[in-house]
Amino acid sequence: MSVDIGGAVLGGGGVELGRVRQMWHLIEPLHAVLYYAPEVFEEATALGFEVGERWPSYFPLRAAPLGAVGAERVSSAFYSFSPRMVAEHMAPAWGIASPEAAIEARERGVDRAYRAIFGDRVDSPELAEAASLARRAAESVNTAGRPLAAANAELPWPEAPHQQLWHAATILREHRGDGHLAALLVAGLDPVESLVSFAAIGAASVERFESRGWSAGEWSAAGERLVARGLLADDGTATDAGRALRQEVERHTDELAAAPWRALGPDATGRLADLLGEFWVAVLGSGLLPSETTLGIGKV
Repeated sequence: MSVDIGGAVLGGGGVELGRVRQMWHLIEPLHAVLYYAPEVFEEATALGFEVGERWPSYFPLRAAPLGAVGAERVSSAFYSFSPRMVAEHMAPAWGIASPEAAIEARERGVDRAYRAIFGDRVDSPELAEAASLARRAAESVNTAGRPLAAANAELPWPEAPHQQLWHAATILREHRGDGHLAALLVAGLDPVESLVSFAAIGAASVERFESRGWSAGEWSAAGERLVARGLLADDGTATDAGRALRQEVERHTDELAAAPWRALGPDATGRLADLLGEFWVAVLGSGLLPSETTLGIGKV
């Protein structure tokens, strides 16, 4: 027997790709609190990072599990950011605070942020159950070829359920992200082309993608390369072939992200989706996250 859930057919053999996409939509905001919560900015300020804009703390906080790596390795792992932008923020990072200090700061910041967002629900049995299920999924991931997922999976698990939930969400989020980069490479889309092609299907505005640091000339040259491949029209919108390629990238990403949910199983994954609903709503309702992101959630 199978059940249709939002267009995804679930059978006894595993979790279908529609559910995999749904779990990303639910988990991504739980992870992204790290980059927007005032409590995290306060912790980053205490370390010495500038927080007038989010990028000076974003790069070291996200990269910290990799260790004291330089800009080239961060550019490789983050992929779609201009290497110049990465270098600007990573060059001073480990002189301001060590990776170990950054990891501790993000743990403190997320702890405080989750308590502020969830209130009394931070100690609820529902959150504890969600954390347990998410941890099971996260501990099942195969991190081969996935540097950010592996680096986060190697960190010790925190004790509090709400911090376990964030840690699991982070491993699962980076596991999917690492796979997405593989899908982009297979599709022949370099870092800036990946953004130009995504903007071309309406995933987000060009202005939003400009936050990744590419120059107007680099953006234009990438568009010309995609036009030559028949993926973009002269007006910058995606051709049918361009839309098909992006759909293939997202489908491939879902396939590469499916393993932890299949390990957890359809029933437990469905239960986790139900449990995460109220916490997802709370994060979105906090107003911390931008209404438009470069990830295309809700549009792909």
